[in-house]
Amino acid sequence: MTAIAPTSFGPPLTVSDVAAASGVAPSAVRFYEKHGLVTARRTAGDQRRFDDSAACRIKVAKVAQGVGLTVREIADVFSDLPADPAPEDWARIAAVLVEEAEARVAALRARLDAINAGGRLCEIDGGSVQPGRDR
Repeated sequence: MTAIAPTSFGPPLTVSDVAAASGVAPSAVRFYEKHGLVTARRTAGDQRRFDDSAACRIKVAKVAQGVGLTVREIADVFSDLPADPAPEDWARIAAVLVEEAEARVAALRARLDAINAGGRLCEIDGGSVQPGRDR
């Protein structure tokens, strides 16, 4: 294995290390890397190595997916995130997720109101509830 310099947090992590730390399968780590949510460096043997922020990024991505964001939308949210995010960087991400969740809850409440109004269901706008899609 090629010597890769430790990150500011510690030694480089393998796919399995990141998977265990973030609670996902190794294939999910590779999926998130493919979509730009985490970044790996390669060893001379072409093995992926991640820094400690990878597990945190994946955990936050899972929260964002729970809010309803797609992987593409999460990548957009993460696009300005520095390689070594500070607490204020994560606070900015949290604010985006809260805003998105609140917009989706409001849209769902409006949909419930329309359903409960007693009209014909087939006349309710059938669009999906995706308030952040036009960002």
